[in-house]
Amino acid sequence: MTAVELVAPGVHRVRDSCEVYVVQRDGHAIAIDFGTGAVLDALPELGIERLDAVLMTHHHRDQGQGLPRAVEAGIPIIVPPTEQDLFGRVDEMWATRTLANDYNLRQDRFSILAPVPVAGTAAVYRTVEYGGIAVRAIPTPGHTMGSVTYLVEPQDDPGAGPIAFSGDLIAAPGRVWSLAATQWSYTENEGPAMLVLSSMLLAREAPSLVLPSHGEPIADPVPALELLTERAQAYVDSRRLQPWALRDWLDHPFVRITQHLLVNRAANSCSYVLLDDAGGALLIDYGYDVSTGWPAGTDRAARLPWLASLPALRRDFGVERVEVALATHYHDDHVAGLNLLREVEGTQVWLPEHVAPILADPMRTDLPCQWFDPIPADRVLELGGTVEWSGYRITTHDLPGHTLYQAAFEFEVDGVRVLATGDQQTALEGPLAAREILNYQYRNRFRTTDYVDSAALYRRVAPGLLVTGHWRGRWVDEGYLDQLAAQGAETAAVHAELLADEAPPADGNLVLLEPFHRQWVTGDTVEYVAIVHNARDSEVAASVQLALPAGWEVVSPPDAMAIPPHREARFTFSVRVGDPGRRQRLAADVTFDGRRLGQLADAVADVAPPLRLRASC
Repeated sequence: MTAVELVAPGVHRVRDSCEVYVVQRDGHAIAIDFGTGAVLDALPELGIERLDAVLMTHHHRDQGQGLPRAVEAGIPIIVPPTEQDLFGRVDEMWATRTLANDYNLRQDRFSILAPVPVAGTAAVYRTVEYGGIAVRAIPTPGHTMGSVTYLVEPQDDPGAGPIAFSGDLIAAPGRVWSLAATQWSYTENEGPAMLVLSSMLLAREAPSLVLPSHGEPIADPVPALELLTERAQAYVDSRRLQPWALRDWLDHPFVRITQHLLVNRAANSCSYVLLDDAGGALLIDYGYDVSTGWPAGTDRAARLPWLASLPALRRDFGVERVEVALATHYHDDHVAGLNLLREVEGTQVWLPEHVAPILADPMRTDLPCQWFDPIPADRVLELGGTVEWSGYRITTHDLPGHTLYQAAFEFEVDGVRVLATGDQQTALEGPLAAREILNYQYRNRFRTTDYVDSAALYRRVAPGLLVTGHWRGRWVDEGYLDQLAAQGAETAAVHAELLADEAPPADGNLVLLEPFHRQWVTGDTVEYVAIVHNARDSEVAASVQLALPAGWEVVSPPDAMAIPPHREARFTFSVRVGDPGRRQRLAADVTFDGRRLGQLADAVADVAPPLRLRASC
């Protein structure tokens, strides 16, 4: 017999592999977490015919090993947005997870054994009704990176604080269910530090009752959470050389550079805020807000977009509206939070014209550090063009170097001309600035003269202040401009000396095959494009063939082309997709002037069988 207990009006606890909570309102019911699925056996005792939804606080197996029963019963499953792949695509984690020589200590293997269909993700920071039951979700990382807490207003006292279904954030006053779960990398303290922030944030919601996944109901939650904050902070500091002022990190993330220009010091990459005098704000880059570090792994469940700094922005600087967000380039640590800003704050996303296509169609081009989801532009900014926002004139400049798809934003604020340059160079001041680090990475796409060109741009714009993606910024003088020009020339010369005369471009991308990664269906006819670059000083006659997986075929091949020196040509193939399979490989085989250069570019495709519709009678 499954143990069932009333813990609050309209809320029952079902004892299982974790505590499963059933919330009932006006003939509807939802479950928070699912355990082994024993909650379904308890429904008749509660007078419930079916659940309207199951809401998961996190991905661990003790929370959800019985989810196949929910699927069989036709119950929609709602999961934390960061952890959606550990439910709907967990088989990919099991297939690719490092096992030998493994330094990834995250408990991602404490996931369900097989994927389940996900009906949706928790809309964090917003209230959503499930079967008429209003639920608000907030990120509470710590036990896992993607953990969320669900807040529901109490049935008997709407004026009291919400009931918080907190997963494994807290198990008892000042105590947690697992410290091992908070160890996200081999030597660092990202998880315990996030636990400190989350316990503070949940306490600020002033819950009237906290219902943990493991442990008894906590009837006096705020002191219990404050005690957890204190103890978790002591734990973090015990493993560091210096104490970490995490409360200050959360409460005062923004530092003034000028009166109307701020930098978020707590973000993983620097996010800048341009203020007007009417409560409006414009952000330059918005990736991982209030971050305590990188967990091991680069999967979605290791990355958390959230809005933790916005309360401080409102409280300390009078911001009422985050109206616009710009992105200097496409890398996830600069853009991961843009969709969330748009969804929660109504922020418009303005993107440079060469960055917008990359973000709109991630994985079409073989590039590193891409965010998982498309980020469409509300406005596309012309390179060399100027737009206005709240009296500021912002000019978008092409700034290749760190990546071919990067822009610099020029504007004046408080009498200072500012140039925001993304991750182009370190831009340090003081004794460490005797020499900059020019931050080029070849797979980002790079040309040997990019830093010569950027130094010329800096001299032409003549900013008083340069602000950067990870090193904040520095005040600019002629000596600094001379230094960047010299280093740009040196970089070009070093490459010219080292690379053979007819070598591929410096970034290695003589050929790109697009789309780089796609999901197709067997029998589809699709298009692939080989983009071939001629790095030589003379014209070449080029032809391309595709190496295809078994069962695939080229329907319409392109003709050979003459490519002028230092130009590109696009060879378009019509291709019929073959049998189902994951990570099927394609390659572009290139010939220049009769000499076969080989399979210089690749792409991968996941192929599903065709959907078979059942005939109706």
